[in-house]
Amino acid sequence: MSLQPFISLYRYALEPIAPFSWFGIKVCSIELVAALRLCTILRQTREDLYAKYQRRAGDKQSVEERSFLRDACTSLTIKFGGEAVIGSLLGVPPSFMLSGVSPGVYIAAQAIVEYIPVIPSMSLGTELPLSIVDGFTRALLLCSLIPKPVITHASPVIASSPWTLLLSSLVIANGGFFMTSMFSFLEPTPLTLTTPAAIKPYGWTTTDIWCAPFITGLYALLTQAQPFWAELHSVISTVLGNTGDKVGPMDPEAARALCALILAGMFSTRTAKNYGLIWKKGVADKIKIQ
Repeated sequence: MSLQPFISLYRYALEPIAPFSWFGIKVCSIELVAALRLCTILRQTREDLYAKYQRRAGDKQSVEERSFLRDACTSLTIKFGGEAVIGSLLGVPPSFMLSGVSPGVYIAAQAIVEYIPVIPSMSLGTELPLSIVDGFTRALLLCSLIPKPVITHASPVIASSPWTLLLSSLVIANGGFFMTSMFSFLEPTPLTLTTPAAIKPYGWTTTDIWCAPFITGLYALLTQAQPFWAELHSVISTVLGNTGDKVGPMDPEAARALCALILAGMFSTRTAKNYGLIWKKGVADKIKIQ
């Protein structure tokens, strides 16, 4: 299968769009889609948690009135929380310290989503096609945004460390969700410290957690982003029967497009399992796929 249509789609989605480009502000369509998608999911999740709380709670007085600032902080924490942690460890300023454009996009998206009168609850019919969108937006993060500050780091040790690359991917992609879950940002009650879903039983099986280092590692392997991955690529090629010339790296845009398709398949499978399209039985019923 040719990856060229997906490469072209990425190129188009990464082009600055009007009216932002008129003022020299670089905002692309894929970033807008990702911001609106995240804010929509968060609103759907909040409304679902509120409905569940009303059904089970006897005392409704502990429900806290929602504020736009709390919801905006939730979105910004999910988006930039993990990056802030890794940035401080690597000595690299996080993106929101260098430019206010991306935080502004997410705050604006939050405002737009909040003022929509009614948003349908999540269902198979809506989530299955959006899983493909999620695959492409997530691949941009895992293949383009996360590896660059690691492999171009001033320290040769960090720049060549596959562990640093994979750990950065894990934390940046999931750190924000971990923080908001730990402080109950999405719950209808006041902020309280609780056990994050990621470290509850079977939390490690959540697709979002393990797909981040897996996809970043796959991208690094295909593009030979670090010496370790170049050597591993060569070893795998030899094991598979290639005894000819040394295997060269894959084009970064093609590798990103391939990773996006794999992610779209992962997220579609997750959605199908969550909504019962794929039958589960036994131990698999305990595994939390979300």
